[in-house]
Amino acid sequence: MRDGCPTVAVFFDMLDFSKNYFELFGLPVSYIVDANALSDRYRDLQRIVHPDRFANATDQERRLSVQGAALINEALETLKDPIARGSYLLTLHGVEMDAQNESTQDMGFLMQQMELREQLEEVRRQDDPYEAVLDISNRVNKQITSLVGQMAVQFETPTDDQLAAAREILRKMRFLQKLRSEAEMVAAELEDELS
Repeated sequence: MRDGCPTVAVFFDMLDFSKNYFELFGLPVSYIVDANALSDRYRDLQRIVHPDRFANATDQERRLSVQGAALINEALETLKDPIARGSYLLTLHGVEMDAQNESTQDMGFLMQQMELREQLEEVRRQDDPYEAVLDISNRVNKQITSLVGQMAVQFETPTDDQLAAAREILRKMRFLQKLRSEAEMVAAELEDELS
């Protein structure tokens, strides 16, 4: 250690860039993630690689520190978000998705989402528009929670059929996430109008 900063060898022992995100955080490769363990490991890793610790290091060590910190941040964001985590797990299992061009073919689900979207468009005509938006948001959140549970089952011992089912669930989750964002925007606009 030079001037209180770890050497490159110690740094690479602590942070192996070839590991997947789960391995990096010392977690099992699973859809269900222990949020506390994830947060604890994130803090530990950031303490090790934080660029401030490498202020007196060589250019290479500082560059590796910045790259390590970026990798840790990216891994954290992926693992804590159920949609990003599902997509990442599919990738680890060799299933690539085109998020922009894939959509669910479940017509019942699509009809339900169209109805929710129409209700969201009509929300300003309600007696209590803010309450109506909250109701839509709550229904969307319940659907997402249900899909998260279904997704976890698909990754317990994934077969090709289960990976295909996980892919379909992920399509639905992305659709719901977009609807939830739209509802949040309408809620924010309504709050602005009230203030």
